[in-house]
Amino acid sequence: MACAASAAVATVGLAVPPAAAAPAGTAAAPAVSADAEPGGACTAADLGTRHPYIKTTEVTPVITHFKGWYVTEGSTGTQKVTTTVQTVVKVTVGANASGNVEGAFPQLALTKAGATVGLNVQLEYTSTNTAATEVTWNFASPGYYGLYKGTKKVTGTYGSLNCNRAQQADGSWALKWVEGGGAGSFTTFTTLEEGAVRCEDAVPADSIMRKAQDLLDCGSALATATHPAGEVTSAKAAEARKAAQAEQAAAERAVGARTAQAPANPAPAPAPLAALNCQAAVYKIDVPGKPLNWSAPLLPGDGIRLRESNFLSAHLDNWKLCNVTESNGVVEASLWNWGNGGCATVPAAAANQELGVLTTASCVEDDLQRFYIYRDVPGSTKVGIQNKYSGSMAGHDRYADGEQIRQYSSGRQNGTGTYTMTVV
Repeated sequence: MACAASAAVATVGLAVPPAAAAPAGTAAAPAVSADAEPGGACTAADLGTRHPYIKTTEVTPVITHFKGWYVTEGSTGTQKVTTTVQTVVKVTVGANASGNVEGAFPQLALTKAGATVGLNVQLEYTSTNTAATEVTWNFASPGYYGLYKGTKKVTGTYGSLNCNRAQQADGSWALKWVEGGGAGSFTTFTTLEEGAVRCEDAVPADSIMRKAQDLLDCGSALATATHPAGEVTSAKAAEARKAAQAEQAAAERAVGARTAQAPANPAPAPAPLAALNCQAAVYKIDVPGKPLNWSAPLLPGDGIRLRESNFLSAHLDNWKLCNVTESNGVVEASLWNWGNGGCATVPAAAANQELGVLTTASCVEDDLQRFYIYRDVPGSTKVGIQNKYSGSMAGHDRYADGEQIRQYSSGRQNGTGTYTMTVV
C-alpha cells in the first residue's frame, strides 16, 4: 500500500485539465481534523476517516413499566409494587440484527445526538429492563396511583461526513467534508425515572410523569370508582402495552430483513472478468511514500494484507476499478484483483464488526463488494476507501509486512487510512 521506477502516477477516475488542477503537496500530511462540519475544510489525512452528523432528532417520554394501584385509608405508608413491562427501549445505530453498538462511529453518533437535544443518553448497547420490576413508594394519602418507571427515548437520523475533493468557483480544488455513504437511524434513551402519580396531580406536559398519568385513564369510570387496596388494571395501559410490543416486533423484523439480504461469503471460482466493465488502468493501493501495498490473498480464508511488491507478487498487488459510477464527485467501484480474479469484499458475517478483515470473493452484484473512493485534489493520488454496505473505512492497525486491511467504523483517525492509488 513498491513499484518500478518507471511507474506512472495518475488520479483515480476522471481526468482533470491541468489548468484546473491544484499542485500536489509534498509536505507531510497534517494532523486529522478534530471535528467535521458539512462544507468545512479537511486535509488529505482525513480521506480515510468518517464522522457522523445528526440530521433529525425526536424526544419522546416512554413508560417502560407500569401498574395502576389503589391505596385505601388503611394501606398508606411504604409499599413495594411489582410493575409490569409496558415497552422495551433498545439502543441501536443503523440496522444491526445483533443489536450491538460497536465501534467509534456509532458511539460518536449517539454522543452528538445527546448533545443536540441536551440530554445524557446511553452510548453503548443496552435496553430497558425486559422483566417485571419493583417500585418502592411511600403513599401518604389514599387514592388511585400509577406506579411507573420510564425514560426519554431519543430517536433520529444521522449522516456520514467524508473528506473529498470539491471544485471551487474559481476552478481551483479544495478538500471539503461532504455527505458520504453510511447514513441511518438511531435510538437511545436517558436514565430511568421511577415514581407515582395520581389523576389530580398537576404535572408538566410531555413529561414521563404525564405519560404515566395518561395510562391511568383519568376521567373513566375505572379511575373514579372506589376499589379495594391493590392492583387496578387500566384498559388504556393494556392497549398501550400491546401497541408498543407490536411496534417493537415490527422494528426487529425490519432489521432482520436487511440482515437477511446480505449474502453468505461464498468460495466458488472467481467470475470471469468479462462479467465486469473495468477501466483499463491497473493500480497499486499503496501506503503513501512507503513500499507496502494492498495484496490480495492467495489462500482461501485469508484476507487482504500489506505486502511489498516483488517478482513473486503474481499480480496479487494489482487492482482495477470496475463498474465505476460517480455521484457528487465521489467514485463508486468494485475493486477487481488481477492476481486471483476476485473482488475486494467485506464478508457478510463481519459486515457489522469493527476490525472486520477485508478479503476477496467471486465478483457479484453486492454492496459488500462496492466501495466509495474519496479523492485528494487533482495532482495527488491520495484516497480514502469506504465499504458501501457497512459504511466503514478501510485501514490498517500498524505499518508492518503481513498486516491485514480491516474496516473501522470511523476510519483511522491517525491518518493511516489514507492510501495512494498508483497506476502501474
